[in-house]
Amino acid sequence: MKTQRPEQELTWSWGYRPRSALDRVKAMAPPPPLAPSTPLLHGEFGSYPDRGPRFALTLTPQALHIQRLRPKPEARPRGGLVLLTEVSGCCTLRSRSPLDSAAYFCVYTYPRGRRGARRRAARTFRADGAATYEENRAEAQRWATALTCLLRGLPLPGDGEITPDLLPRPPRLLLLVNPFGGRGLAWQWCKNHVLPMISEAGLSFNLIQTERQNHARELVQGLNLSEWDGIVTVSGDGLLYEVLNGLLQRPDWEEAVKTPVGILPCGSGNALAGAVNRHGGFEPALGIDLLLNCSLLLCRGGSHPLDLLSVTLASGSRCFSFLSVAWGFVSDVDIQSERFRALGSARFTLGTVLGLATLHTYRGRFSYLPATVEPASPAPAHGLPRAKSELTLAPAPAPPVAHSPLHRSVSDLPLPLPQPALTSPGSPEPLPILSLNGGGPELAGDWGGAGDAPLSPDPLLPSPPGTPKAAQLSPISEGASEMAASSGLPPPTPGAPVSISAGGPPDHLLPPLGTPIPPGWVTMEGDFVLILAILPSHLGADLVAAPHARFDDGLVHLCWVRSGISRAALLRMFLAMERGTHFSLGCPYLGYAAAHAFRLEPLTPRGVLTVDGEQVEYGPLQAQVHPGLGTLLTGPPGCPGREA
Repeated sequence: MKTQRPEQELTWSWGYRPRSALDRVKAMAPPPPLAPSTPLLHGEFGSYPDRGPRFALTLTPQALHIQRLRPKPEARPRGGLVLLTEVSGCCTLRSRSPLDSAAYFCVYTYPRGRRGARRRAARTFRADGAATYEENRAEAQRWATALTCLLRGLPLPGDGEITPDLLPRPPRLLLLVNPFGGRGLAWQWCKNHVLPMISEAGLSFNLIQTERQNHARELVQGLNLSEWDGIVTVSGDGLLYEVLNGLLQRPDWEEAVKTPVGILPCGSGNALAGAVNRHGGFEPALGIDLLLNCSLLLCRGGSHPLDLLSVTLASGSRCFSFLSVAWGFVSDVDIQSERFRALGSARFTLGTVLGLATLHTYRGRFSYLPATVEPASPAPAHGLPRAKSELTLAPAPAPPVAHSPLHRSVSDLPLPLPQPALTSPGSPEPLPILSLNGGGPELAGDWGGAGDAPLSPDPLLPSPPGTPKAAQLSPISEGASEMAASSGLPPPTPGAPVSISAGGPPDHLLPPLGTPIPPGWVTMEGDFVLILAILPSHLGADLVAAPHARFDDGLVHLCWVRSGISRAALLRMFLAMERGTHFSLGCPYLGYAAAHAFRLEPLTPRGVLTVDGEQVEYGPLQAQVHPGLGTLLTGPPGCPGREA
């Protein structure tokens, strides 16, 4: 008898979007830990498509253990351990044959190959221990539900029954893709890697390609954000910069900025993705590997407070940064390498070489409000002293492409104008004629699969009552700016005027530009090769500029290099930055301080200033950290080096 292909049943996963501050705290709190080797489920399954072998499966909090029972146990099982850190999702399947009473349980994984690159693999098991399909389906669903709860950090009942009712509704993600990102491959990477993976995870999505600069900023300003559980940019750092500033320019910015945002790296500058990759415990990665790592973390869900930096420019305008403010060598390389964008991330390597050949120095005045607490470091024995003066401190090191044609569908996005959009099978309007890896998540041959069946949605959980078919724009009310009582920042400077902007919290630590700085600040003046103010750990996907930094440490990490450094020493510093060990070089020209606010006054008439890699007006600027103002989709935290 010819083997029949199963039809897929959707298993919902991920979490729900918390609506209140208390819900956000609860959602970010991890469930009580279980011992890594605690067996949660154990059972015997057949295989698919070959029905001869039999397997014993054991599910623990960290892995799925597979042992072959028949035809004979393996002395050294091949692929017998599936780490949950490499699993994107799972599903239950059903045979098309009405005579087949078995149900099927499929796991999608992305293990590393012999050369270190991830490869997609899937394995399907046959639940056939009962006489009826209903009983076998319940067993397959029990395993799929338990595995999904472990992937999403959802608690499993101690003695209760494991049923799909434990799973929340499918989250809805808005994916914004910059098709010109990196070398113009962002759309191709999204279609070939991102969409299949988030479909395997059971995430519902709508996708829009941005068409011009500031398109994403305009888009998020008009969205009904209550309809979305997260906004994910598929590009470099620039698109997320637009999204965050668009959210903070809304009249309801206090609620809007709480919308979780994520990034899937498809650009030339992927600094935040590098920090997310490190936070997830993965080894440093570039290109497709970095994209797959970040996609795996996104599929697992989980968010983290994100510090933002409000930057006031010489004209009085204000923007918000999640990454860095740069002046001198770093900003010169960033902007001058734009003409090499077709090279992808290699543009920065070429730009660095050219920058070293024409090394410039810039005179300026740099002032900052030192942090009152020591920043956390991976090595507590080598903590950072508080910066009280212009000391050189050493933090502890830590280990043109045309638009692709789009399939159009009726989207539930509340857009004022028609937009090219894609929707997932879980969205109110199904996606017509979109082929993802040949029709859906396919079963890889190297795991014994034989290709996947066309998607046949049969949701395990019905949509919640009142789920809208189309999102309608809700009235937006203006709210007064309000500072969190537990921000962790020093009290406002007595008598200092507060700088108010159209959106975002007030900068209570900053006096107006052009007025004297308050007491307690440190000021230095001289000639600099570069000044860098950075929030997360990474300046690039492979540049760890602040190895001890965290997403929510409430600090801006200031680095500067004085004039007089040789080209060879500067090159050694950037090479060491790839491992985060540049501060251990003992370079006398390199300085560091952790701060809550800073002011930069260029005294050289010409130069380049950048905020998150975007060039801004040249002149004096100042900035203040707003702790935990945003929310970043990071996935669960991991132990550094866990892949080793």
